[in-house]
Amino acid sequence: MLMMEFTILHTNDLHSDFASMPRIRSFFQAYERKHPPERLLRFDIGDHMDRMRVETEGTLGAANIDVMNATGYDAAVPGNNEGLTFPREVLDDLYGRRADFPVIATNLLRSGTEGSGQTREWNRSHLVLERGGVRFGLVGLTAAFNAFYQELGWEATDPFAAAAAEVKLLREERQADIVIVLSHLGINHDLRMAEEVQGIDLILGGHTHHLIDELKQVRSTYIGAAGKSGTHVGVVTLVFDETSRRVVSCTGGACSIAGVEPERELAAMIEARAAKAEESMNREIARLNRPLSSDYARESPLGNLLAASLRRHCGADIGIVNAGQLLGGLEAGSVTMRRLHAICPSPINPCSMLLRGDRLLTAIEQSLNLSYINRKIFGYGFRGEYLGTLCLDGVTVELEGEANAMEGEPRRLASVTVRGEPLQRDRLYRVGTIDMFTFKVGYESLSEGEQLHFYLPEFLRDLLTETLASPESERWIEEAFEHRFLDAGNRLD
Repeated sequence: MLMMEFTILHTNDLHSDFASMPRIRSFFQAYERKHPPERLLRFDIGDHMDRMRVETEGTLGAANIDVMNATGYDAAVPGNNEGLTFPREVLDDLYGRRADFPVIATNLLRSGTEGSGQTREWNRSHLVLERGGVRFGLVGLTAAFNAFYQELGWEATDPFAAAAAEVKLLREERQADIVIVLSHLGINHDLRMAEEVQGIDLILGGHTHHLIDELKQVRSTYIGAAGKSGTHVGVVTLVFDETSRRVVSCTGGACSIAGVEPERELAAMIEARAAKAEESMNREIARLNRPLSSDYARESPLGNLLAASLRRHCGADIGIVNAGQLLGGLEAGSVTMRRLHAICPSPINPCSMLLRGDRLLTAIEQSLNLSYINRKIFGYGFRGEYLGTLCLDGVTVELEGEANAMEGEPRRLASVTVRGEPLQRDRLYRVGTIDMFTFKVGYESLSEGEQLHFYLPEFLRDLLTETLASPESERWIEEAFEHRFLDAGNRLD
C-alpha cells in the first residue's frame, strides 16, 4: 500500500483586510519551504474583495487580484462580494486578464449574447489539477442570489444540482481521484451538500464566516472553513492510497496566524496600491455652498437627500432609507469620491417595490422608537453600525407630543401624507428603497413589498454622486432641508 500525503491551504472571506494578507503570504511560504510543489495546493473561497476598503474601491479590485497573484493561489471561487458588487465587464478584466490563477464558478453562467472581447472565459465549470500523478477535481460554487445576478448579466443556478452534475462528470469522465468543492454557500448548505451529493471528498467553505477548528466529517465528506478577515488559514492534510485510488484520511482545521510576521514585499506592494487608490479617489465630484449634516437618530438634510435620490432613481412615489447607511455628513466646499465612500461605504443597491400603506405606516412608527434606531445590524451588505431612523422623501409626518419625546417614549403620529394626500392603508405605493430591507433586516414590514426590482451595479453613494453632480443639485439640496417630520422643535441645519 503506497500512501501519498498532500497539504491544502485555504482562505475565505478576507473582505479586503489588506493587513492580514502579508501574514497569509508568510504562512503560505512556510509551507512552500516544507512541501514540494506537487504535494501542495492553495485555494481562496470567495469574498476576498470588499469595496468598503479604499484599496479595492480605488482600483476596482485590481489591488486584490495583484495580492492573490503574489500569494500564489492555485484556484479561487468568486463570492457574492465579487459577483454582485462589480459589473460583469470589470470581472472579465480582473479574472479574464489580470488573474494568474484559474477561477471556478460552476453555478454562475453568463446570460445574454454579448461576447467578452479579448478576455478569456474565466468562469469555468470545473478544474482538474494534477499533483504527483493524482488528479484533483475542483468544483466552485457561489451563493445563488439570482434576482440580483440577473441584473448584471448572470444566471446563478441551483448549487446542489450544479454540484451533483459536475461531481459526476469529474468522477466518470475526467477521471478525478479526489473531488474538492470550494463552496461560498455557507455552513448549512455545506452540511446539506455533504449529505446529499455523493462523491465529494472535501468541502472548503465560506460566506457565513464560520470557523472550523477541526474538520467536520459528514458521511464520507470532510468540511473545513477559516472564519473571516484573514485571522486564520485553513490547513488540511489529506492522505491518498495510490493503490486503491482513494482518500484514506483527512485531518486539520483552521490555524490562527496572529503571530505570523508579515511578508515585507507584499506589504510594500499593498502600500503602493493603496497610494494609487487614494489618488484615484480624491477627484472632486461637486462643491457645496453649505454643509449637509447627517444623524443616524433623527431627520437630517443628507439623509433626506439620499431618500430623494432613491425616489428619483427608482421612479417612485416615495423614497425610504435608514439613516444608519450614512456614517457622517458633508462639509461645505469640495466633495470627493473619497469622502462619499467614507460616509457611505456599504455595497447596498437601490430597490423599487409596491408597498401597502399600512406596511409603510408600521415602519414609520417603528422609526421613532429607540429600540429600532439603536439596533445594531451585521451583514447583508451593511457596513455601518446602527440601523438608525428612517429618512423619507415624498412623505410628510406630523408628530404629536413634545419635541424631546424621542429621548424617552416613541413619538406618536398625528397624520401621514404621501405627495400631499392622506396615506391610505390599503393602497399600494411605489417605493424606492434599498435591497437590505428585502431580507427582513431592520424595518421588517418593508420586506413585504410586491414587484421587486433591484438596480445593479449602483450603490447608494453612486446615487449621491449623481445627485450632487447634477445641474439641479442646488434645488434638490434646498428641498432636503425641508421637514419630513413636522414638529415645532425640529430644525434642519
